[in-house]
Parts: sequence; C-alpha cells; structure tokens
Amino acid sequence: MGGAYAGQLIVRVRERAVDGSATDAVAASLAAAFSVTHRSVVCIRGAISRTKTFDIEGDDATLTAALAQLLQ
Repeated sequence: MGGAYAGQLIVRVRERAVDGSATDAVAASLAAAFSVTHRSVVCIRGAISRTKTFDIEGDDATLTAALAQLLQ
C-alpha cells in the first residue's frame, strides 16, 4: 500500500497499465491487504483510469478495521 491521501487509500503497483494488468495488480494487492479472495475485489469505476474505485466483498466490521489500519 502506498499510504493515504484525503481519506483515500493509495495503492502503488509495478505493473504497467497495459491490458488491465495494473488494475489486476491493484485488485490482488487489495485482496491481500484485506485478507479476502481475489474474486471478492471488483473494480467498479475507473478500470482504464489512474483513479479507481473498488468494491470489496466481506464482513463489514473486518473490512472497516483493516481499512482504518491501512489509513494510519
């Protein structure tokens, strides 16, 4: 994870933005950070943009706690 900016989580990956490989890498990083499966992380906005929005499926309390820790 790359930190936080204005209440948003920043994720940095090494993959280049070619054929969705960077988006897939971000999804994999989020899945690992939130301890969920890769299928639980879906890009819902910005798949071809630098700024992306992801939906993470899982227990709300667990995900909220993980996000709070990542944003510190």
